[in-house]
Amino acid sequence: MKLSKYLLDKWLSITVLFVSYFIILGLLTVFKIPGELIIALTIIYCLNGLWMIFIEYMKKKKFYDMLISNTNALDQKYLVLETLERPDFYEGKLLYDALYEINKSMAERVNDYSENMNDFKEYIEMWIHEVKIPISSLVLMCHNRKAKKELPQKKDGMDERYIRQIRRLDHYVEQVLYYVRSNYTENDYLIKEVRLDKLVGNVLIKNKDDLLESGIQIFVNTKKISVLTDGKWMEFILNQIINNSLKYKKEGIDSQITIEAEEKDSKIFLYVCDNGIGIPPKDIPNVFKKSFTGENGRKGAKSTGMGLYIAKKLCVKLGHCIEIESEENEYTRVNITFGKNDFYKIK
Repeated sequence: MKLSKYLLDKWLSITVLFVSYFIILGLLTVFKIPGELIIALTIIYCLNGLWMIFIEYMKKKKFYDMLISNTNALDQKYLVLETLERPDFYEGKLLYDALYEINKSMAERVNDYSENMNDFKEYIEMWIHEVKIPISSLVLMCHNRKAKKELPQKKDGMDERYIRQIRRLDHYVEQVLYYVRSNYTENDYLIKEVRLDKLVGNVLIKNKDDLLESGIQIFVNTKKISVLTDGKWMEFILNQIINNSLKYKKEGIDSQITIEAEEKDSKIFLYVCDNGIGIPPKDIPNVFKKSFTGENGRKGAKSTGMGLYIAKKLCVKLGHCIEIESEENEYTRVNITFGKNDFYKIK
């Protein structure tokens, strides 16, 4: 709080003091009061006025400086009232009480909003679990029909097209589920030792139909390494990576996906590399951004731009690091780094 601006704001009060002084001085002169007394009264009047202005300024300065300082220091500005004491001057009390009521109203509003969001999240999760049941049933029915040849097979592979679209639907439904849960992972994940070969095997089994249809060769060498993570969340993350490799494979060559793991010092690295169309250099810094589809997503395969965004978000919450390196028309490699920590190990 600057003194110059404070005095400028008090110009009317200061002007009244000066006008009052000259009126008193004129009256004292008219009544022929001795000069020594006039001087004494003038000194007392000026000191009293300056003292009142100074005292008021110091009281307000202490409160407002603390208000501004604490507000600037806080990440969550609305908590500033908790760091202040109720001032002892009237204007400060009015401001403090108003801030208290505003803060109380906002807290109630946020609480209502949080409850509504939790209700919505629970409903969406329930709906997704319910809708995945008929999707799985439809996939099974299509496979059974094809195996038993209950219906004549179309030359254009109609059943295969149905299965493919159902799998896509299942993938997007699962993506919605994990996106909704990504803000509440602390309520759902369980950190424990997970074998990478089993984790990768589960993901490949889930995508076996798409991999067989695409003719992509899979090479896995995880060396029976175990990592500390949540198996369910990591399967989803790897599933997004495998789906991207399927989506952006290069035509006219023997497509392949190589999954390898290695230990270095206190870290474990998992590499998923494909020889697909790659990523343009200008798009690589943005691949983990929400809804970013990039040049490949606009050109060919339809993309929501959410898969890698959710994968990155979950890796951060699990304490892992995920990075992408790529060369256009050559390869794309996703690197996931796991830390080692004996604290989490189950004895």
